[in-house]
Amino acid sequence: MLRVRVQPRASRQAIVGWSEADVLRVAVTAPPVDGAANHALRRVLADALGVAPSAIRVVRGERGRDKVVRIDGVTEAEVRARLTDRGQRAEGTR
Repeated sequence: MLRVRVQPRASRQAIVGWSEADVLRVAVTAPPVDGAANHALRRVLADALGVAPSAIRVVRGERGRDKVVRIDGVTEAEVRARLTDRGQRAEGTR
């Protein structure tokens, strides 16, 4: 299970980083209408983790910014390692 805070209607889609409360912050361009932001969140996380979007499910917070997602086929440690590694590579290229 992964705690996520989503920022809908952002100017670009990106994994923003980890908050001090150990919550992953993700920006998506989709509006929070008819599940569009949740769908965009699944695509962003799938791209970052190298899994299919169908492997990612919102289990709590379907209608809010704060969510809990389950990612099938990847352990929580692997999720954190992949996202942390991705963030460090992005920071090094700036």
